[in-house]
Amino acid sequence: MSCSLLEFCRLQELRTVRDYLFHNQKPAPAEEKDQTDNQLSWDTSDWESAWDTGDNKEEEATSASTVEEESAGQGGPWLQDCVVSLSPCSDLLVVAHEHKAVFLSAKWRTDDSGREEMTLAVSWTGTLSTEEGECVSSSVCIPLASQKRSSTGRPDWTCVVVGFTSGYVRFYTENGVLLLAQLLHEDPVLRLKCRTYEIPRHPGVTEQHEELSILYPAALVTIDGFSLFQSLRACRNQVARAAAAGSDVIQPPPLAYKKWGLQDMDTIVDHSSVGIMTLCVFDQMKNASILGGFNASVKGSPPAMSQYVTVGGGPYTGFYYAVEGSSQPLLSHVALAVASKLTSALFNAASGWLGWNKNKNEEEAVQKQKPKVEPATALGIRFGLPDSRRHGESICLSPCNTLAGVTDDFGRVTLLDLARGIAIRMWKGYRDAQLGWLQVPEERVDREFSPSASLPRRHALFLVIYAPRRGILEVWGMQQGPRVGAFTVGKHCRLMYAGYRLMGVNSVTSQGWQLHTQQVCLLDPITGALRTVNIPFHLALSDKKSERAKDMHLLKRLTTILKSREVEPDILESEAKSVLLDIKHPAIKKQALESLLSNKNAPVSGLTNITCTLHDALKQQDPEEVDTALLQLCSSQLKLLQLYTDIQQLHSAADVEACSENDPLEGMRDELSRVGPTLQRYAQLTSRPSVSFAQDSPDSPLPVQAFLSQMECTEDGELKVIRGPETEWNQLGNFLFWGCLCGKSPIQKVCDTLQQAGISPQQLLSLLLNVWLQREKEVLQKSEETVRNLHILLTALSNMKGAVEESWDPQSVSPWWQQVRSTCIQSHNAAAALLAAFVAHHAVKASITSQADSKLQSEWEAVSLELEQWVVCVHQLEDVLVLQTLLLVPPPQGAGGGAAAQCSIKTLLEGGTGGIADSVSKWVFRHNLAPERLKEILQRKEDKDAKDKLEQKAGDERTNGKQQSQEDTDRTAELLVAVCQRFPHSLSPDLLFAHCCWEYVVQWNKDPEEGRCLCCAVEHLKMVSSPHIQLGISTMMWSTFIVKRFSAAAYLMEKVGKAPKDRLCRRDVGMGDKAVTSFLGCGVQLLQILMEADSAVEEVSAPELSVEEAWCGAEGPASIAELALEQRGVHYPLVQHHCLLASLLHATMTFSLRVKPLSLFDSKGKNAFFRDLTTIQLMPSGDMDPGLVSLRQEFLLRLLTGWVLAIDDPSSSASSTGCPPLPSTGPKADWWPSLCLELGSLLQVNPDILRRHLVCELYNQGLDPRAEEVMLEVEDKDVLGSQLLVLTGQRLSYSLLHSQSQTQAAMELLARLPPTLCTWLKAMDPSELRCPLVPLSQTSRLVSRLIEILPENHAQYSLALHLLEAVDALTTED
Repeated sequence: MSCSLLEFCRLQELRTVRDYLFHNQKPAPAEEKDQTDNQLSWDTSDWESAWDTGDNKEEEATSASTVEEESAGQGGPWLQDCVVSLSPCSDLLVVAHEHKAVFLSAKWRTDDSGREEMTLAVSWTGTLSTEEGECVSSSVCIPLASQKRSSTGRPDWTCVVVGFTSGYVRFYTENGVLLLAQLLHEDPVLRLKCRTYEIPRHPGVTEQHEELSILYPAALVTIDGFSLFQSLRACRNQVARAAAAGSDVIQPPPLAYKKWGLQDMDTIVDHSSVGIMTLCVFDQMKNASILGGFNASVKGSPPAMSQYVTVGGGPYTGFYYAVEGSSQPLLSHVALAVASKLTSALFNAASGWLGWNKNKNEEEAVQKQKPKVEPATALGIRFGLPDSRRHGESICLSPCNTLAGVTDDFGRVTLLDLARGIAIRMWKGYRDAQLGWLQVPEERVDREFSPSASLPRRHALFLVIYAPRRGILEVWGMQQGPRVGAFTVGKHCRLMYAGYRLMGVNSVTSQGWQLHTQQVCLLDPITGALRTVNIPFHLALSDKKSERAKDMHLLKRLTTILKSREVEPDILESEAKSVLLDIKHPAIKKQALESLLSNKNAPVSGLTNITCTLHDALKQQDPEEVDTALLQLCSSQLKLLQLYTDIQQLHSAADVEACSENDPLEGMRDELSRVGPTLQRYAQLTSRPSVSFAQDSPDSPLPVQAFLSQMECTEDGELKVIRGPETEWNQLGNFLFWGCLCGKSPIQKVCDTLQQAGISPQQLLSLLLNVWLQREKEVLQKSEETVRNLHILLTALSNMKGAVEESWDPQSVSPWWQQVRSTCIQSHNAAAALLAAFVAHHAVKASITSQADSKLQSEWEAVSLELEQWVVCVHQLEDVLVLQTLLLVPPPQGAGGGAAAQCSIKTLLEGGTGGIADSVSKWVFRHNLAPERLKEILQRKEDKDAKDKLEQKAGDERTNGKQQSQEDTDRTAELLVAVCQRFPHSLSPDLLFAHCCWEYVVQWNKDPEEGRCLCCAVEHLKMVSSPHIQLGISTMMWSTFIVKRFSAAAYLMEKVGKAPKDRLCRRDVGMGDKAVTSFLGCGVQLLQILMEADSAVEEVSAPELSVEEAWCGAEGPASIAELALEQRGVHYPLVQHHCLLASLLHATMTFSLRVKPLSLFDSKGKNAFFRDLTTIQLMPSGDMDPGLVSLRQEFLLRLLTGWVLAIDDPSSSASSTGCPPLPSTGPKADWWPSLCLELGSLLQVNPDILRRHLVCELYNQGLDPRAEEVMLEVEDKDVLGSQLLVLTGQRLSYSLLHSQSQTQAAMELLARLPPTLCTWLKAMDPSELRCPLVPLSQTSRLVSRLIEILPENHAQYSLALHLLEAVDALTTED
């Protein structure tokens, strides 16, 4: 209730504004201080203001800017050099410097905490000056009222009026569009000021006209507001029409204005147009006699005069009075100008059409001439305040037009009484001060209790002074009031005071308007904050008059006592009582009582006593004088405090009611035993230790303040619970019901107390269920006892008046039980919800049976819609419990993380038909369950006999694991089987595998480096038995996740012409080179699955997808399987075409080959790539270009060579004769040769060339056993024979001629060989062999094979025979 500074808006991009306005300028000298000065950074402004003698006018130096300001990059002083004006609606700010200007407009944005806040952001920047060398000298933003009836005084748009040093005044829209420009006087514009219509507060106040006043060094121009408003609207409409039509803007007619030449004053720097005033008869006669002497005649009625006050020098303040009607608006010359202008405009337009346009240069010359300026009407000074050494700097008129604040160069602020023309107050020590006024109306609440309630509303006037040298903002009461507020603000702020509101409003249109304008704003250029000063009306009242000031003092005293923690409860109670009884004002008394009741240190007993005392005191007063709202507050709070105390006593009471004879658990034994094992497992999984704060513990007692804040009394005396934050709601429920549920409190007494208090049973039921569900862990620890107590409580609440309707028919759904059901349906605490449903179901059954017994008296069981709904609900909750138990099973250490999913009936129904499979697939991903393992578990569901085999498999997986982990694995598998049995349709194997596949591919897409996820997705996809689902999911996977990266990889390889390095892969494909290899391998498998599924679709009918009966109400997205079945069929040749490319890319990456993969295809083939697989594309057909085929052949041969190099393991191949088994994946995989041959047939490459190359490469590598296997498939044995003959020669040449260990025997053998063979061997180059050191037995075997495959008539047959003899001889030598 004191003065405050409130931030209501923030400026965006202040640095941008500064950089634009001060571009290419050196910093001001103030910033270029001596280095030592900067280092010390001392602030001398306080000293300077203290030595304020008036001689030291030169001390303009500002203090060194602080480090903080420098770091903000928007050091303050720059704004002081700018012309700044703010619209009174605070929606437009204009900052101008020299010839540039920036307009900032209001925008709403959401801050980090989610609150909406207003900001001013740059909306226009540009250059305003058009004349050579002119600069902006003053500006003002005038909001123009909307003419629409529905706008209730909102501004339609804002006009920016700018005065220039050239004498021009120009009018712009918010977007910087020039509407109107006029040269009114050939001197610089010093100041622009505006006055708008104000609703008169008293009948005697003269209604003021709107006007814009423009001050020049020796003249004052005033423009009537009404005519200006109409002209600006017309100009804006015309500009808009011209812009829409694309035509030129017609020059608008000039404005009508009055110009006064201000006489008898040396210098004028600022002015105020006070408005029209009428003298009283006495003042009129006094003036007439002073001016005209004794015989002066006096007119009958006093004339209306416009008063103008100027400040400057000689005299320091001047008062001018212009009698209305003494000067006509300057229109005589204007009329002629307008007529000639319009004529010439029309003539020029016509001549343009007719082709006569010769006088263009003359026209331009005319335009360049300056317009004629009218002479001013002389106006003599009536009187002034002479002070030869004092020079005025600014004047600020009060909103009521009776006072003005004037600043001068001696650092004084003077308060003028304008009606009497005298200074009535002066403040010292305010150099460079900036002024503003605040007019505050009396609050409505205060009016009702004030003695002057029947009179018009009072207004208080405050003067706001900002002293930049001291960095403080002060608020002073008028006229002789004290300082009521002071704030420390920055030293570079600007105080923005408009002094006007909306233009274009009159006494008719202002009826019922609700325009909110800020009177005074403080702009801080360091933070960009716009703050307004908020002052309560009562600060204007003196202490003698104001009981309120005394009350405020008492309230402050009470607040201080409440804040101090060491006060004894007794002292607090007595102090609070005396303060509350002393406070007179009802509103403050109410505030004091509320702050007392919300204080955490006050005990319940004390609060009760204080409230009781106040209540009694109010009762004793005269009923007409008592504030009913305060009395109502006292009685309601008293009632709440009593209820709190009663319940607290009941919970601490030792006597607990004995249990009724018939145990409610009897009817629920079967259900509880059925779900017992699952509940036990669920309890184990939920009871894992977790961290929580002590103050958040549900067992912490509920403070009375929290209780009171959540309860309120309605007018009819009933209590209503206010739903607060979740934690407070839980605390309240715990306070009311947890003791009853634990069996520590008498249930019936608690329920009776709550019913008597008047709380609705529905709210109590909501609180009870909330506690039950929130405290699930404790409930499960003592389930039998808590379930029994819940049953008693629920029955007690149901029997309350207003719970179950008396007219309820069991054939319809009861809102009371529906509330219980909907709470259970929404709850994520599956076990507690199920137990609550059991209890409610049992209670409903009992209630319906008793009703039926009383009505029918028969043996028949009553059938009810209510019971049917409960049966479905219980079934669903049992399903959810089993599913939730599975989802809670923690993943093995090291598996993919993430919190366990929470599910409820509501979330599963909203998840659509695939919601259940989706949640299980997420669980499978978290546990990293292998597809084969999942398949086995699902088969176990169908075939119980597979149990032993499964256990054996699980045991093999973890031979080194402990027995405990083995049991856990089995129990998890059993749980999964149980879930699948409860959801036979929703978790059918195909559906589950489909969702798992999709989950893995989604996770892979989040982190493509995890190639394992994509491999798992493909493996899961292989497990889907239905080709229809397989086909759909493959298509969706390809188009959604794969094709984009796949095409990126292809284009990258095409660009670099080889397998790209890691950096390029990351840049273009978004993953490393190893991940790209794995990705391409998975892409090949995916396309193969797609082709197989497409082939099998015709033979099998599409599967029927169904949902369990209890879960038919699912509403939400379709399951992945449903989406898969909706996919269109694919174009098989196009898929095969892509599969071919994928295989080529995969091979390139695996063996790091050099190739441009897309260049292996013709133009048709290239165009078909990366198209939608469902479309039919023009595919390559017929014989391929031989050049392309040779390129393809070369690539495949390099691929085979790469594979041979990869499989050659030096440790095994040389020693062992047999072939070691090859892995199924990676570069050593055994399927690469067959793939290569398959590719050869698709790429029109002769497969026999590939086989022969492979045989030669294998022999070359010394892998003879593998070579022999492949040799059997070669068709052209002659060519192969010739190739192998050379290879044998190279081996023999190496062992005879090039080996390091040449033996005597070898030399002798060489001598015995036939000369032809000897020469041939010497011509061989063994360096071509990759593995020349091969055992002789293998070479001997190779020569034998040669003899077999070469025909006897072959040219080199004899050479082969010689070789055989040589090898045999060598073998026998060895």
